Amino acid sequence: MGRIKLAFWGFLALLTALCLIVDPPALPPAGIFAMRSPMVQLTGILAMGCMSLAMILALRPRWPERWLGGLDKMYRLHKWLGIGGLVLAITHWLWTQGPKWLVGWGLLERPVRGARVPAQNAIEQLLRSQRGFAEDLGEWAFYAAVLLIAVALIRAIPYRFFYKTHRLVAVVYLVLVFHAVVLLQFGSWATPLGVVMAVLLASGTVAAILVLLRRVGADRTVEGTIARLHYYPELRVIEGDIDIPRSWPGHKPGQFAFVTGDPADGPHPYTIACAWDPADHTLTFITKELGDYTRTLRERRYVGERVTVEGPYGCFTFEDDCPHQIWVGAGIGITPFIARMKALARERKTKPRPSRLQEVDLFHPTADYSEEAIARLTADAAAAGIRLHVLHDSRDGRLNGERIRATVPNWREASIWFCGPAGFREALRRDFAKAGMDVAKRFQMELFEMR
Repeated sequence: MGRIKLAFWGFLALLTALCLIVDPPALPPAGIFAMRSPMVQLTGILAMGCMSLAMILALRPRWPERWLGGLDKMYRLHKWLGIGGLVLAITHWLWTQGPKWLVGWGLLERPVRGARVPAQNAIEQLLRSQRGFAEDLGEWAFYAAVLLIAVALIRAIPYRFFYKTHRLVAVVYLVLVFHAVVLLQFGSWATPLGVVMAVLLASGTVAAILVLLRRVGADRTVEGTIARLHYYPELRVIEGDIDIPRSWPGHKPGQFAFVTGDPADGPHPYTIACAWDPADHTLTFITKELGDYTRTLRERRYVGERVTVEGPYGCFTFEDDCPHQIWVGAGIGITPFIARMKALARERKTKPRPSRLQEVDLFHPTADYSEEAIARLTADAAAAGIRLHVLHDSRDGRLNGERIRATVPNWREASIWFCGPAGFREALRRDFAKAGMDVAKRFQMELFEMR
């Protein structure tokens, strides 16, 4: 989370500093109308900067994933940028409209405008001729952006509707790029601010076009066939195998991929629940019926169906130098730990002296219970040499930090790897922080929230 905040606030600080260098504020302020032009420029630049970077991240680029700690963290930054862009766009709109309202209400007097400096070249003249059109177009694009971002943020709106409408943000963004190019002060283009904005707007434009052409992740997508489906009725969980005959680059345990069946449904992220074996070329995914889409998977998917798999993504890969690891897989959050156990079991078979000698305690709290699933989990843990602690809520009560610390006496030397509900994650993180653990470095988590 620290790097997400650093990237978000650092990016805004950089753009703000560049704006202040180009157009330093007058001191003392000479009234609302004197402040209006620089504030309109500042808020517009910041809003377009946020939207441009969010559009670039929508392509799921490789380069920032490792630094941010995984695609899940990158999508959290994407969300913050979307919210930040919305707030700044509203502020920008208020600065353009607010003074006019105050004049209309008789609270302000409009100052007398001086003569406008003539355009210095044909390009500036052309841009000036488009100002009125750009202002009108930008206002309507702003209203559309507010509506589309609201749809993205309101969880009550079904995912399928969100998926179909969210692509329209790319169209709105392209309109706002035209608005920004025309209305940015012409002299700013020859400054460092202009160079940065030109790169952002050009990169965002390319990203928006690729989004509209459905080319997101195209270089990381392979085709496969559903080879097996198994349903656990007690857990409301579907386990499926996808046969990928070629092109899959391999993955680390704990990573995830986007799977697409019907293109109209769009790609959905699932943690990969197996270790990669090139000789077997099969990926296993486990899905719980939780949302409006996953509740329909049993009826939608079938053996023999052609699907596409995009990935792998994520940095939840169990890589640290702590002598002990504590794993907490709550409910369906057990999936990445299954993959890691299978990889460790294979390593124990193939290598007489495994390279990693970490002790591991796996806690699996669950509200639902399946004898079949727990038997398989127990076998995986035994094969991997991991201590398994299964807690059925109605039988054993809730898991908390105190119970973990009582079970693992050397927890101070351990790292915690957590996958599960957000509320439980934050409660456990706060608990261990109060107990003295440096959770910023030793509490690893997956923010498996792509919306």
